[in-house]
Amino acid sequence: MKVSFSEAAYPKSGALVVGVLADKKLTDSARRVDKKTGGAINRALKASKFKGRKGQWLDIVGPSGVSASRVSLVGLGKAEGLDDLALESIGGSIHKNLAKKGDTKISILWEDVKGAPVTGKDAAARLAYGLSLASYSFDKYHTKKNDEDSGGLREAVVMAKEPQACTRAYGALAKIADGIFLTRDLVSEPANVIFPVSLAKECRKLSKLGVKVEVLSPAKMKKLGMGALLGVGQGSANESQMVIMQWNGAGARKKPVAFVGKGVTFDTGGISLKPAAGMEDMKWDMGGSGTVIGLMKALAGRKAKVNAVGIVGLVENMPSATAQRPGDVVTSMSGQTIEVINTDAEGRLVLADALTYVQSRFKPETIIDLATLTGAIIISLGHEYAGLFSNNDDLAAQLTVAGEAEGEGVWRMPLGPDYDKLIDSDIADIRNTGKGRAGGSITAAQFLLRFIENDTPWAHIDIAGMAWSNKARDTVPKGGTGYGVRLLNRFVADNYEKK
Repeated sequence: MKVSFSEAAYPKSGALVVGVLADKKLTDSARRVDKKTGGAINRALKASKFKGRKGQWLDIVGPSGVSASRVSLVGLGKAEGLDDLALESIGGSIHKNLAKKGDTKISILWEDVKGAPVTGKDAAARLAYGLSLASYSFDKYHTKKNDEDSGGLREAVVMAKEPQACTRAYGALAKIADGIFLTRDLVSEPANVIFPVSLAKECRKLSKLGVKVEVLSPAKMKKLGMGALLGVGQGSANESQMVIMQWNGAGARKKPVAFVGKGVTFDTGGISLKPAAGMEDMKWDMGGSGTVIGLMKALAGRKAKVNAVGIVGLVENMPSATAQRPGDVVTSMSGQTIEVINTDAEGRLVLADALTYVQSRFKPETIIDLATLTGAIIISLGHEYAGLFSNNDDLAAQLTVAGEAEGEGVWRMPLGPDYDKLIDSDIADIRNTGKGRAGGSITAAQFLLRFIENDTPWAHIDIAGMAWSNKARDTVPKGGTGYGVRLLNRFVADNYEKK
């Protein structure tokens, strides 16, 4: 959907949207439209249960005095609640309510609301951002598209003061949306389309934005000693890959911040086979890598003033005659040996070698890894927060603040020596699961911590409950959510670009 800005005007066609505050208080723009339509808005308010609460909606079809097909009233709630996230949510609700009503174009008449914390070009840009995020759909495999289901909305115009300034403010947000959409696309694709080699090819496309992309073959990884990662993929006919993406936007002397993603493009569990029910969802077990790839697109797209490295370990975990077995011992790139207790605890093996590689080659200032790592984190936190584990209080606080600002919450979970003892192996340095089911997400994080060297600030974000959603929200569709791109983009902007 095309999103643009213009001066205030009455549209010749399509829907005209105006806001109404809580307790049926008309905004200035709604008041003018009410006068233009001979009091149609006030009459409609008196005849309805519409109160102006955030998310409420009321259509006035074919009103006199304007050429618009309908005047749509969107509830704004209280003025003091109109922050960035609220404005985005309102933008999303506008798209949600109008996309399937037959109009190809909508026009939003927007003016500053007295008492609102966000005003001017920033408010208009956030409203447009919400519209854009809500417009995403993944329907490429539907051969017969129903117009009523897919919607015919093609264009949205936000009419506000200083449209050129609004366009500039929206520009960076649009690039972040591009990264989010890429992540959603990659996570939504089936595993016969997205597998290690094809996902590596998708990464290569970022070179058009100035991202330096390298791909390590299995032979190269074997030479580097990546026995942990390669062990996971050895049962699959699809070769494992590791992709290194570099965005250098802050000068050669600045240490990079590193983002590492788990990219298990399909996870059967291997020999420790998962139950059949729901296994189709395991196409999104590459969600951590999808977030890192989308983030790199967002940073490059908006030309972020940061040096960032994105590393994704790409494997497919399949059962076969060549698959890794429970009880096998593998040697990681770090030299540490790992007893494989459960082949379905595979993501941490992939991340172990990726973490060692990024530290050995790039000496990053900070490392953040993302993974759909454990079902246990869903039991702990549901689908409301991602689990955050860190060896650094400042880093944990920075990520928490960024998550709150972007509506992508993280909840810090504990680490400690008593948990660490649970992954000691009798025959190797480490076992890849804890002793029993208790604290499963914590022992997984403890495993990763053993591969962090020299107290490098590190955070692990377990996104198992967040990468995919079974219900839509105002700006997030059902399916692949794109979770983490916004969070980490804000983290970079607040803590690296403002230094």
